Amino acid sequence: MTSGPRKLVGVLSDTHGKLDERIPALFEGVYRIIHAGDIGDEDLIWRLESIAPVIAVRGNIDSPKMCFPTERMAVIEGRTFYIRHQFSTVEQMTPAQKHVIEERMPEIVVFGHSHKAYVDEWRGTLFFNPGGAGPKRFNLPRTVGLITLKEDCIEPRIINLENSSSCLALVFSCIF
Repeated sequence: MTSGPRKLVGVLSDTHGKLDERIPALFEGVYRIIHAGDIGDEDLIWRLESIAPVIAVRGNIDSPKMCFPTERMAVIEGRTFYIRHQFSTVEQMTPAQKHVIEERMPEIVVFGHSHKAYVDEWRGTLFFNPGGAGPKRFNLPRTVGLITLKEDCIEPRIINLENSSSCLALVFSCIF
């Protein structure tokens, strides 16, 4: 059993201007929120800011006039995050993406773009795509993520926004 302090991080991507009405309740009590791009409307970030401080990146559909970078490094509770809208899964990483991880050594890579939730690990780095939280696309469920940062591990979860009887779609044991 893990002991010690823990912090919860809410993670979403591909909102395309739509903030699902369930997200404020799902993210209640989170320490930080990460938006991995395709925000669609800057006002959405301000609405999320009323829940917790937001770290956001611009996605491929977002205007270059939005005041967000295309990639960010962030340290949350001593854990290093690399956030970018477009990044490959472990199975499809390019040599350039592998180099980014080897050079920057993040503990967690957060990305979006595919609208498909994804959790995996490569050489000690957690890869986390919360899926698409905005309008339904590609016959994929609409999802968001939660990452619990514990003293001795990282616990990622994917929450299905479409399943009203049980929001928890995927739960993974502590990665580290």
